Amino acid sequence: MRSFIKNLFRRDSRPTHLKTGEWGEKQAIRFLKMKRYKIIGQRIRVGKHDELDIVASEKNTLVFVEVKTRKNEDFGRPFSAVNAEKRKRLSRAAVAYLKDKKIKPDYLRFDVIEVIGESGAKPEIRHIENAFQLDSAYRLWW
Repeated sequence: MRSFIKNLFRRDSRPTHLKTGEWGEKQAIRFLKMKRYKIIGQRIRVGKHDELDIVASEKNTLVFVEVKTRKNEDFGRPFSAVNAEKRKRLSRAAVAYLKDKKIKPDYLRFDVIEVIGESGAKPEIRHIENAFQLDSAYRLWW
């Protein structure tokens, strides 16, 4: 009985989609490191509602990466999940991050990494560089 109760509290009670998302982000970080990106941060909360999945740098470019994890391709494509509203929120988060950290990058871009698979299997990874531009509502003034 004690072992049952002990194991009951050890279980990860997070929803499956959150576990899958975290696994996908780890795979994306591994992928970016193999491509010689420098990882600056991950799962960065900005403001009350915004989050940046990964912030990385490649040479003199600051890269904001949105990671989309799916068990298989039946669950949609990455651009269907990064719609206009999501792009606006990512732009807002990126500008807030830059202002908060007082960073003035030479260049910045937004990438999307699609990770297809499940934990325990080798994932299929698709990297879409410069997937979208900074939303026009947000301007960077140095």
